[in-house]
Amino acid sequence: MAVAARATAGKDAGPTTTGPEVTVPRTTLADLETSRMGLGCMGMTFAYAGAEHDRSLRTLDRALELGVTMLDSADIYGPRTNEELLAEWLPGRRDRVELVTKFGARSLEVEGRAPDGRPDYAARACDASLARLGVDVIDLYYLHRVDPQVPIEETVGAMGELVEQGKVRHIGLSEAGADTIRRAHATHPLTAVQTEWSLWTRDVEPEVLPTLRELGIGLVAYSPLGRGMLTGAITSPEDLAEDDGRRNHPRFQGEAFAANLEVVEAVRDLAADKGCTPAQLALAWVLQQGDDVVPIPGTTRPERVEENVAALEVELTADDVASLERIAPPGVAAGTRYPEHMMAALET
Repeated sequence: MAVAARATAGKDAGPTTTGPEVTVPRTTLADLETSRMGLGCMGMTFAYAGAEHDRSLRTLDRALELGVTMLDSADIYGPRTNEELLAEWLPGRRDRVELVTKFGARSLEVEGRAPDGRPDYAARACDASLARLGVDVIDLYYLHRVDPQVPIEETVGAMGELVEQGKVRHIGLSEAGADTIRRAHATHPLTAVQTEWSLWTRDVEPEVLPTLRELGIGLVAYSPLGRGMLTGAITSPEDLAEDDGRRNHPRFQGEAFAANLEVVEAVRDLAADKGCTPAQLALAWVLQQGDDVVPIPGTTRPERVEENVAALEVELTADDVASLERIAPPGVAAGTRYPEHMMAALET
């Protein structure tokens, strides 16, 4: 599949534009047909600074025009406001997208309970998301974080009941370890597992990825651009607004930031040689991992959607892959990917 045009590479590269004829190809994650690239909607209402309501709506429009149909949200984004934004945009478009949301990163009912995988809460959370989204069914419903106080069989059993009731079409987990995935899949078939995966976050590769492929479960890669770091646009922590949540992440602080910037510079140099942007190169690496992997880069800007989609035409040679492995081997990133209290909720 060819994309009409590429951006000029380098730090000052302008946005990539794509022609109106461009359509992102389709792929299949287990039993779900979806676009080869999705859109992470979190930043439109949560975590990052500077999102503009109307521009976010235009971003959703442009994504759909280009064939990006997997739209990823969660009840905790806002909280609640991310699903409400999608509800505003969805009328007349519902049957053209795969609507994805999550529950359980933090209870929206019980203050201080996080994660929350109680079966009765799963049912209530789903009903609440359906109401906020203004739809009758969710295409893919994730448990956002595994609850160590509740056996995964109980949580996934309740999610399976939502499928039987017609409220959810497919279910999945986010940031779950290999053993949890096996136990969950034995309870009810999982369609996808969502986890962070990029050139500087490769925790999924040793155990989780082989397990998913053995079981025929798809992988949805969030933050494939390293929370924006791999785009090359962030050259100092001061580039982040005071209320940008990334300021609290160890990888964006002090010596860790400086070390990570060296990796970004190397990616930028290779991208320049390839005639693409650093973001496109980083996305191309994730896409190259297989058709059972769907990256969901987040953005609030239509031009960034265009740039991201253009990564589909970046072809990586064996030499390119080898170069990237030297630049960004597993464990290359300095600092943990979340603050300590958030890292405690991850199984991968």
